[in-house]
Amino acid sequence: MSTSKTKDKYQIAVVPGDGIGKEVMEAAIHVLDALDIDFDYVYGQAGDECLEKTGSALPDETLEIIRNSDACLFGAAGESAADVIVKIRQEMRMFANLRPVKAYPNTNSLSDDIDFMIVRENTEGLYIANEESYTDDGAVAKRIITREAEERIIDYAFKYAKDNNKSKVTGVHKANVLKKSDGLFKDIFYEVAERYLEIATEDYYVDATAMYLITKPESFDVIVTTNLFGDILSDEGAGLVGGLGLIPSANIGEDAALFEPVHGSAPDIAGQGIANPIAMMLSAVMMLRHLGENEAADRFDNAILKVLSDANILTGDLGGSATTMEVAEEVKNNL
Repeated sequence: MSTSKTKDKYQIAVVPGDGIGKEVMEAAIHVLDALDIDFDYVYGQAGDECLEKTGSALPDETLEIIRNSDACLFGAAGESAADVIVKIRQEMRMFANLRPVKAYPNTNSLSDDIDFMIVRENTEGLYIANEESYTDDGAVAKRIITREAEERIIDYAFKYAKDNNKSKVTGVHKANVLKKSDGLFKDIFYEVAERYLEIATEDYYVDATAMYLITKPESFDVIVTTNLFGDILSDEGAGLVGGLGLIPSANIGEDAALFEPVHGSAPDIAGQGIANPIAMMLSAVMMLRHLGENEAADRFDNAILKVLSDANILTGDLGGSATTMEVAEEVKNNL
C-alpha cells in the first residue's frame, strides 16, 4: 500500500451491492465525508438485485466505473458474491488479497495482542476458472503455481512488512507433500527474502500454521501464502478477533484496488438499520492508506478504536443497541 499522498482529489467507485451492503456503505461514507479529503463518488450496481433488474450481476458499466477510479468501495453481495468478486479480481488483475487480523476492544478477541496481516495470492492455485473438470470416476481440479505470480505476491508481502514496520514474514505452504508446487513457493520465498535482510523470516506447513494461529497468534506479523491456504487461514484469523463481521479486506492490483468487508449481505437483518458498520469502516481505512492518506486513516482508525473502547454506542452483535448510523455518527464525532 502507498506510503505517501497520491493526489488532491480522488474518484471512488462505490458499489453498495445487496442487503446490509447499502447500510454499512452509507455509514462509512458518512465518516469519510467528515475528513478533509476531496472525494468524487461514482456509484455502480452489482449483486443479486442488479442481476434481477439488469440480467447481469456485474454489468460492464460497473466494471468501467471501477477501472476508471482510484479505488473501489464494495459493500456486500448475496448469492452472486463469488462470481462478482472473482470477476472483478480477474478483470482488474488484482493479484493480492489482504486480510488484517487485529484485536479491538470489546469484540471477543482471544487475545489483546493480535495484530498481523495475511497476504494471499489472488490469481492462481486451485481457484482458477475452467481448471476443474469431471472425469468418468468423479472430478479433477488443477492447481497452478507459477514463479511470476508467487514471486510477485511474496515480494509484495515483504514490501508491506518493510513499509509498515513489521519485523517478520512467515511463508505458509505444504512443501512436504506438494513437493513441486509448494516446493517452488518455498524456494521463491527464501529467494525473495534475500532482498530484505532486515526482515526476519520463517516458514511453516499450513496445518501447523492453523494450530499456531490458536496457540501463539501474537507471534505473527505478516503471513504470505497461496490462494486456497490464504482463504482458509483468513477465516480462522477472523475467528481469533471476533468473527467475520469485524474484518475488512483489500484486493490490490497494479492498476486497481477494491476494499470490502468480509461479511455477507445478511438478508435476515437487511433493512432494519442494525448492521455493524465497523468492517466497512475499517475497509475504508485500508483504502485511505492505499491512497497515501495516512493521517486521515489514523484519525478514522483511532475514532473507531475510541468508540469500541468506550462501548457506549455499539450494535447488537457487540452487546449494544445502537443503529448502524448511530455508530457512524459516534465515530464521526470522535475524529
